[in-house]
Amino acid sequence: MINLELPKKLKASANQAHQVAAEIFRPISRKYDLAEHAYPKELDTMAAMVEGLNDSGKGAAGAALGRGDEPKVIGNVNGGNMSSLMNVIETCWGDVGLTLAIPYQGLGNSAIAAVATDEQLERFGKVWASMAITEPGFGSDSAAVTTTAVLDGDEYVLNGEKIFVTAGERSTHIVVWATVDKTKGRAAIKSFVVPRDAPGLSVARLEHKLGIKASDTAVLLLQDCRIPKDNLLGTPEVNVEKGFAGVMQTFDNTRPIVAGMAVGLGRAALEELRHILTDAGVEISYDIPAYNQHAAAAEFLQLEADWEAAYLLALRATWMADNKKPNSLEASMSKAKAGRTGTAITVKAVELAGTWGYSERPLLEKWARDSKILDIFEGTQQIQQLIVARRLLGKSSAELK
Repeated sequence: MINLELPKKLKASANQAHQVAAEIFRPISRKYDLAEHAYPKELDTMAAMVEGLNDSGKGAAGAALGRGDEPKVIGNVNGGNMSSLMNVIETCWGDVGLTLAIPYQGLGNSAIAAVATDEQLERFGKVWASMAITEPGFGSDSAAVTTTAVLDGDEYVLNGEKIFVTAGERSTHIVVWATVDKTKGRAAIKSFVVPRDAPGLSVARLEHKLGIKASDTAVLLLQDCRIPKDNLLGTPEVNVEKGFAGVMQTFDNTRPIVAGMAVGLGRAALEELRHILTDAGVEISYDIPAYNQHAAAAEFLQLEADWEAAYLLALRATWMADNKKPNSLEASMSKAKAGRTGTAITVKAVELAGTWGYSERPLLEKWARDSKILDIFEGTQQIQQLIVARRLLGKSSAELK
């Protein structure tokens, strides 16, 4: 495999994250897969580790992506985004669901980092924020938001229903996407920080899922939910020409991180599969053409090559974020490739391992279930390919649907 040496400042936190994955996540992975919705109490011991990772990475995932007011970057930078990527690769090598359940590391934190004002960063920079976008009427089409936010004096009043909110019950705050004016289309979609105890916010139910069972996934109801007007992230002005680029910038932060989740999970499955094949007497060689090797070895080499491509794409998208380069195309490319590759690797690993892989004795079948969400949330495979096509062809969303 390609082995790009990490800078010392990234290697230290990545090694720490790997120890957490190996010593905490792996031993309890099956336990919380079977005990869906049970809070992993072992994560309470990770408070100091999470704080250390935040300090070394200069914030939560995506915190370094350009907000428009940073000093000019000179030279090559590996900042908060790259640190978050390296850490999430390691923790998802341990368990994806437990990674999503880590306190104060919610996807909403990336939204706050992307578009919050300096004052809002001071207030919300260290909260545990989940992100509520999807509604019963749409999935990946973020422009179809129907949840409303109406200004009433010094407060916004939110009404709507949000589904599939990761950490929606456990987080202390929720970043809610809502429209301030339905007549102005997607340009009126804004994101709001809603405290978990805000009046009018409730959890309707927790979803039973195919995978990532250690992570709670909630349906949230907003019924005349009132929040201070300065909890609107970014600017309240509706700019029809700009559209909703501000809130969409969140995805430029989070998509490479989700790609990293798939990369970490894929690496775990490849390592386990290599051990299984080796124990079965299948030799995997890098000096002999694949067509002259055992069929299982040839399959493994192809999976490993796809994994390397996904890893490198995730690195590129993340590096661009840290270096203040527009990365919307690369973020979608990395998410599309890694999501598809993670699913392909884990499903093929179950197949090649035979009855052993299909049983619950190893974690292969669990990883196959966990991997599917990484190809769906933060934008499905089809949405990512559509975004890539629009960027490459220079087409707008109206021109290419």
